[in-house]
Amino acid sequence: MRGRWIVLVFSFSLIGLAALPARAGDLALKRVMLSTGGVGYFEYEAEVDGNAELKLDLPLDQVDDVLKSIVVYDSTGGVGSASLPGREPLAQIFNDLPFGEDALQSPAALLNALQGAEIRIGTSHPITGKLLKVVAETVRVGEQNTTIRNRVSVVTAEGLQQFILEDADSVAFVDPDLRKKVEQALAALASHRAKDRREIVLTTHGTSARTVRVGYVVAAPLWKASYRMTLGSDAKKAPLQGWAVLENMSGQDWTNVELTLLSGNPVSFRQAIYEAYYVTRPEVPVEVAGRILPKVDSGIIAETTTAAKAAPASMGVLGALVARSAAAPAPPTSGVMQREIAPMEGTAVAEEGATQILFRLPVPITLASGRSALVPIIDRAIPVERLSLFEAGATSQHPFAAVKLANDGASGLPPGVLTVYEMGGGDIAYVGDARLPVLPAGEDRLLSYAVDEKTKIERVPENAVTITKLAAAQGVLNLQMTESHKIAFRIAAPATEARRVIIEQAKIGSWRLIDPAAPTVQQTASSYRVTVELAAGEAKTTSFTFESASFQKIAIGEFDDARIAAVTAGRQIDPAAKQAIAELARLRRAAAEKKSGRDRIKAEIDAVAADQARIRDNLKSADKESALHKRYIEKLTEQETQIEKLQNAAAGAEAEKRAADAALDAYVAKLTL
Repeated sequence: MRGRWIVLVFSFSLIGLAALPARAGDLALKRVMLSTGGVGYFEYEAEVDGNAELKLDLPLDQVDDVLKSIVVYDSTGGVGSASLPGREPLAQIFNDLPFGEDALQSPAALLNALQGAEIRIGTSHPITGKLLKVVAETVRVGEQNTTIRNRVSVVTAEGLQQFILEDADSVAFVDPDLRKKVEQALAALASHRAKDRREIVLTTHGTSARTVRVGYVVAAPLWKASYRMTLGSDAKKAPLQGWAVLENMSGQDWTNVELTLLSGNPVSFRQAIYEAYYVTRPEVPVEVAGRILPKVDSGIIAETTTAAKAAPASMGVLGALVARSAAAPAPPTSGVMQREIAPMEGTAVAEEGATQILFRLPVPITLASGRSALVPIIDRAIPVERLSLFEAGATSQHPFAAVKLANDGASGLPPGVLTVYEMGGGDIAYVGDARLPVLPAGEDRLLSYAVDEKTKIERVPENAVTITKLAAAQGVLNLQMTESHKIAFRIAAPATEARRVIIEQAKIGSWRLIDPAAPTVQQTASSYRVTVELAAGEAKTTSFTFESASFQKIAIGEFDDARIAAVTAGRQIDPAAKQAIAELARLRRAAAEKKSGRDRIKAEIDAVAADQARIRDNLKSADKESALHKRYIEKLTEQETQIEKLQNAAAGAEAEKRAADAALDAYVAKLTL
């Protein structure tokens, strides 16, 4: 650690603290730390002797972040205070003035806001008096144009006088305090709206020559990692190069600064500390004799019986980052395989933290403001495995060509894009891009970079519903059903190449995977994976089977034939329950047959009655002495006899139907499972 961590006491005022004798050199930027969280740590140094003032010149939009995060390191001295010009809200600026912000929109608006003020007008006829009113008038200029002129009325000792504001040489307020307030408002308004910079003055106290370091965290463009990997004849390892793309958008040049890159996801936020806020206070009644205002009880908190021991203070990662250290050499080049890629010089030294990965460049960097840079962070061989990955829903018939990266290093790899090359016969070919997620040390990741069109996969889903349990009481059936969803994958390897294919199937809500079982299947946060080995030209089928249980209540009388068939076919249903449901089915069929017989007889009666109506209509037009009339009479007689027989049969069928229904109802009423 460089020195003690000094807590600053800030004084935000329009008037700075009394200046100390300046015995410090200028603060020079020495260290920059860029985070993928969108912030950067900037550290400055200055050589001081005794008491001194240090000044930080900052863009206005960085002041809030600096006030939130500034820290000073001084091994033998201390920090007295820091000051910078205050920044009041606009509403507060005008609280103590006799006019509002709108009054500064125009001279006429200001004069109208200050009615009654004594003014002095410089014209060919000078006027001094109290301002009464400014009235805008439309005046014709020429034949077609008009303009606005402001007529000012002033009450003088001689009476009411008027003049045109635009014709006056000058208008001055006689009261010097009023003039000062107008000037103060204009100055404060300009300061509030200024898009410039602010200067923070730090006072340091000490008795010897020393180095003082000042650091803070402000917004900065996040740096991006990009990788290159070449797949070659070595099937177990491949060279991996990682670069960091970064930008200097700080507004100042970086000259020989120590650069550190952080890869993580820190909590970072902004707060408008540089704004003045006022708390709205509640209004309470005026106290009178005999009246009290008790406090509101917020409840009790259990007492602590033992005091926690204070842990020793530690600067943690921040202290390690700002500590001066000798530049570590770049890691040695791996000799696992012959590489065509040139080795990178000055590769960053990686360091694993609790929540992030640190990459410290071993040599200082120089980067002008507004420029970007590409710096090396990774250069080593990494274990790889080539395979095919089928993601259900991503592709329809072909898997992705993929590579499994295993991080066997001491630190993690930050996320970034990966460009994949392939070496064969001395030539290099580009084969695709991949996205590398965060890869902690000791873990591996699958990276897809192209479509493997030589390997074919067919996905065949199949659904089924099985009743696994039932209970009956008071005419109601309670059913427990199991719905199964099976997805089969038929995989065919290329005719001349073997394949290792990983089939990935997304998890389905609350459905339970029953096949395949562990350890055959692997799980990610959102999917299951199964690995299938195929020889050249071989075809195999693998599948995932999911199950989900559901419950249903249904009236026994509405239990249809399809459900009855599902119950009698279920292997998990108790035989006695199956027999009871089979009897229910028999009684349902008997009742249905009786109803069908009755309905058939009624249909015959209706047909004969319709034919009788036709014959009666024909009789009206037939000659009573004719043979046709006699034939119609004989036919009606026969049909009457037929209807009597059918009605007797219908009565019997109705009785049989009622008996069958009664038997079914009685069975349903007493059925208990």
